[in-house]
Amino acid sequence: MDIQTLQFGLLDPAQWGGTTVTGLRIVVIVVAAWIVIGILQRLIRLFRERLASRMGDPEAVKRAATLGRVFRYLVAVVVSLIAGMLVLGEIGISVAPILGAAGVVGLAVGFGAQSLVKDYFAGFFILLEDQIRNGDVVEVAGKSGLVEEITLRYVRLRDYHGSVHYIANGLITTVTNMSRGFAQSVVDVGIAYREDVDEAFGVMREVATAMRADPAFAPRILDDLEIAGVDQLADSAVVLRCRFKVMPLEQWGVRREFLRRLKRAFDERGIEIPFPHVTVYPGVAKDGSAPELRIRQQGGEPGG
Repeated sequence: MDIQTLQFGLLDPAQWGGTTVTGLRIVVIVVAAWIVIGILQRLIRLFRERLASRMGDPEAVKRAATLGRVFRYLVAVVVSLIAGMLVLGEIGISVAPILGAAGVVGLAVGFGAQSLVKDYFAGFFILLEDQIRNGDVVEVAGKSGLVEEITLRYVRLRDYHGSVHYIANGLITTVTNMSRGFAQSVVDVGIAYREDVDEAFGVMREVATAMRADPAFAPRILDDLEIAGVDQLADSAVVLRCRFKVMPLEQWGVRREFLRRLKRAFDERGIEIPFPHVTVYPGVAKDGSAPELRIRQQGGEPGG
């Protein structure tokens, strides 16, 4: 084909008409995809705002906002992929070989990024099922702390020492949430074997009643002290167990204050909180006699 023929071909109205129609179709596809994405994202945003207006919990509103962003992103990706395939069809490129190649590439990438895909799927369901919220105290993947951030890929915790832990969602198999509804503040108290257990229970109830009457702790404690009883007979103490039903995240503060007040009350009543006791056994001879046990006092002579 010479230059003159090419020039006449470019000036041919029929050829220009076909190209124009194809270009217009591509423009229509792109504009329609843009409009559809905008409409769907706006509908998702309106639904999220309407749902959030009926929620009284600020954390539930944050969770709804996070899920809304996820759905808007998915809508944009799906509509863009469909529009891209339609555009390729208009310019005469077969989509089938591309889809086949994309499938092979996707399979290879999927094998190489299994953990990343697992993180995103796990994060989506953690948010959807409301397992964790910002501000919760949780234990996940062997780490515990305050939840500072939740994304589709990871959960960020800050522990009591201030250390920050980033935990991939794919590693989370069990969530222990200590911040939902209410908590139980469990307290174990040891008294000497010679002490009256019932008297100790009475003192514990008195201290708990005083705490519930204290304006600083009354809003935190939801119910009267529940005494479980004697939990164990330890080597040097009788261990008594009790618990308070408290507001979420108040179990540690209530426990510390109860122990502080109980220590003072036991001291006032003369109830001993024992130190470990050790019994020294020198052994017995075959004839039944026991050797004399002599203890040397510091700065003095041995005594029997």
